[in-house]
Amino acid sequence: MDKTIVVGAGLSGATIARLFAEAGNDVTVIDRRARYGGNAYDYVDKNGIIVQPYGPHVFHTHDKRVFEFLSEFTEWEKYEHKVQAKVKGKTVPVPFNITSLYTCYDREKADRIRKALTKEFGEGAEFSILDIKNHDNPEIRDFAEFVYKNIYCKYTKKQWKAKPEDLGYEVINRVPVTLSDNDKYFKDTYQFMPKKGFTEMVGNILKHPHIRLKLSVDAQDVFSFKDGKIYVYGEEFDGKVIYTGRVEEIFGYKFGILPYRTLRFKVKTYNKQSYQKTAVVNYTTSRHWTRVTEFTKFTCPPKDKTVIIKEYPAKCGKTEEPYYPIPVERNYALYRKYAKEAENYPNLYLLGRLARYEYIDMDDAVLSAMQAFEKINGSDGFSE
Repeated sequence: MDKTIVVGAGLSGATIARLFAEAGNDVTVIDRRARYGGNAYDYVDKNGIIVQPYGPHVFHTHDKRVFEFLSEFTEWEKYEHKVQAKVKGKTVPVPFNITSLYTCYDREKADRIRKALTKEFGEGAEFSILDIKNHDNPEIRDFAEFVYKNIYCKYTKKQWKAKPEDLGYEVINRVPVTLSDNDKYFKDTYQFMPKKGFTEMVGNILKHPHIRLKLSVDAQDVFSFKDGKIYVYGEEFDGKVIYTGRVEEIFGYKFGILPYRTLRFKVKTYNKQSYQKTAVVNYTTSRHWTRVTEFTKFTCPPKDKTVIIKEYPAKCGKTEEPYYPIPVERNYALYRKYAKEAENYPNLYLLGRLARYEYIDMDDAVLSAMQAFEKINGSDGFSE
C-alpha cells in the first residue's frame, strides 16, 4: 500500500487525504494544532452558539463538484451572507451598492451619480473603485474619492499597512462597487453553512480506515530535507508528502521569511439577543479593529445571549499565525525561490494557502486539492 503523509488538517489537507485514502493509500495526517479544521475550526459554546474563533467563514461556490463532495460530509443550512460598513455614523451595505449610494447622498445627487455610472458601466455592473478614480467626469471622480476614502483606504491601511493602490486589483476587486440594490456579499450559486459547523464537516472528511490523524505534531520535528531526499524522523521516506503549512519553515527560512498579516481576536458574550444588524460589520474609518462578527446572525436560532468577535490586524512574524499573504511582487519573487527549492524533492507537493502563498476561499481550497490529487495520482476523475 502506498504511503502518503499530509501536513495540515485544514480543508486542503483533509480533502486530499480523503481522496488518497479512497484511492487505497495509507495516509497519515499531522497538524501542529491540537485540533483539526484549520482556520475554519469552530466550536459550540455553552449557550449552543457555533463560534468561529479565527474569524467568519462562510461556504460559497459556483463549483457543483466541490459542493457535492462536501455534501457527503455535512448537512447544510441555506445562508446568504450580508456585510455592512460604518460610514460617517451611517451603516451601509458592502459591497457599496445602490442602497449605499442613496444612504450616503441626498436623492438628487445620488440620482446624478447613478445615471453617470450606469451610462459608463451599465445597470447591474460591477467595477473596481480604482477604475474610476481618474475618470473624466468630475462627479464620478468625486464619488470614487468618497468611496475610496470611506470604504477602502483606511480599512486597507488597518488590514494591510498599505494603500489599496499599492496592493492592486487582486485585493480591491474582492469587494467591487455594484450598480444594483442586491446586498448579498456573495453571488455564488451555492451559499450554505454546515449545519453542525465546519469542524464536524472536516472531521467527517478525515474519518476513513486508511487515514491516521496525529494532532499536536510539528512538521519541523518530523521532517528533514537533504540532497533531494525527504527524511521522516531521520529515516528516508519515499512516499508522497503533501505539505500545506508555511513553506519557508520546512526549508529553515533559508531565503528569508515570507511576509503575512496576522490577526488578533477578542471574543465577548452579551446578555442580549442581538448586537448588530448583520453577521459582519466592517469598521472602515474608525476604531482599531477592522470588523465585528456576530455568530448568532448566521444560522443560529434566537438565543438570550449573543457572541461577537473583533478582529485586530497586526504584523506577522515567525511565531504568529499567518493569515493573509501580502500580494506584492517582491513577496511573490521570494516565494518563487522556495517553490524552486521544493522542486528538488520529487515526492514533495505544495498545497494550500500557506504552502503556495496565496489567499484562497474554502471552495478553492477543496478544488485545488482535487486538482492536485488528479495530477499526482494520474486520475481524470475531477477533470472538466
